[in-house]
Amino acid sequence: MSSYVLAADIGGTKLAAALVAKDGTVLRRGEVPTPAAPPGQPGVVSDALVGLLRDVAGEIPPLAVGVASAGPLDPQAGTVSPVNIPAWRHFPLLARVADAVPGAPCHLFGDAVAAAAGEHWRGAGRAAGSMLGIVVSTGIGGGLVLNGTPYTGPTGNAGHIGHIVVDPGGAACPCGSAGCVETIASGPSMVRWATRQGWRGADARELAHAAAEGEPVALAAFDRGADALAMAIIAVAAVCDLDQVVVGGGVAAAGEVLFAPLRRAVAERTSLEFVRRLHVDPAALGRDAGLVGAARMALLSTARTT
Repeated sequence: MSSYVLAADIGGTKLAAALVAKDGTVLRRGEVPTPAAPPGQPGVVSDALVGLLRDVAGEIPPLAVGVASAGPLDPQAGTVSPVNIPAWRHFPLLARVADAVPGAPCHLFGDAVAAAAGEHWRGAGRAAGSMLGIVVSTGIGGGLVLNGTPYTGPTGNAGHIGHIVVDPGGAACPCGSAGCVETIASGPSMVRWATRQGWRGADARELAHAAAEGEPVALAAFDRGADALAMAIIAVAAVCDLDQVVVGGGVAAAGEVLFAPLRRAVAERTSLEFVRRLHVDPAALGRDAGLVGAARMALLSTARTT
């Protein structure tokens, strides 16, 4: 009987897979770029994923398979329609994975809640009873762990902090609303704002470097993004009575350029006493968070059904 979980983490830029032990240790890992594929050609991406899973899995069937994917998704139907993978619309991902890895129960989760589960299990959130995990990158995703258990909601899509409206008169969001956190605090959104103010860099990494060097527009972009993110964090903390927020993703790699104004904004905007105990910390697992979390959630799901 196998003692490990096969985990996958699927996004618009990379496909990752790993063998994860029952204690959360990553035993073997693989990663490939997500192939570019137009609508109507879903096999281009799924073939790459299946090849990666088989390479990582080896010969022994895993105890379970946990798949974390960008959304929207329908875990009950096993389908995904990731915004950043246009070839997959209502794509039967879970069935495709089950065909590729026969003999093991397969489970589908959102990538942000999987990352939160990973950080809670083996990362920066291990001491928290209830926490919010946030991924700040080209978009902003979120996942909840409440009373020690990952919370997915009835449809599997709970935790979409990036689409909390913090500026009703703000920019249009791809979700159909306006003034969402993602339109202000994501990497591309901060770059667009800074460019309109006269900054001449290319991307969020350059913007973070400029802010670290004290460039005024870059600093203002991070302050503005951090303030929007703080408003959303406080709203979720007030509703869910959180102990901790763990922030990861490419933009979070900017370090104190993001975390200093974020912590300051949370402290300045918080009025409720029970929210004041909230800790805001950087993620610890890096690119492995979603894989570790998908394994954790697959173990929990398999235990509930056996």
